[in-house]
Amino acid sequence: MQRQFITSASRSDGKRVGRGGKRGTTSGGGTKGQKGRAGASVRPGFRGGDNRIWQLFPKQRGATKKHGSKRVHRKHRRYQVIAGKPAVINVAALNVFTKGDSVTLATLKERRLISGAAKAAKILGTGEVKVGVTVEGVDVSTSAREKITAAGGTVA
Repeated sequence: MQRQFITSASRSDGKRVGRGGKRGTTSGGGTKGQKGRAGASVRPGFRGGDNRIWQLFPKQRGATKKHGSKRVHRKHRRYQVIAGKPAVINVAALNVFTKGDSVTLATLKERRLISGAAKAAKILGTGEVKVGVTVEGVDVSTSAREKITAAGGTVA
């Protein structure tokens, strides 16, 4: 039986960084400081405690919350989610129902037209409806109400 000798080349390990050896004591990791430590990194935009680059420039048009703007301030976004606004659906999406079907919150969830977690829904008037359906227990805008009744449906 012939013996096989395992050479060091066939079992070479990866480079052990920062432990001396062939590459010197720091092994290419630099010397001292935050970036020289194991696992440490400087977060993007950090300039050693100095002002961030975007803080050096003046605010330009549209950069702040202006009076009369309809957009929600970022502080109040969480409240809006908690407040439970109704899920919005357009009247054109009602074409998946057949003539005479009843459109309720439950049927909208079954057809996956709104999220299953929605507590309320509102139908808006974008698009055209081709089938006469009965809408119950769902808020309907004025334009959507006109289009549903024109197609032969009813809104309860």
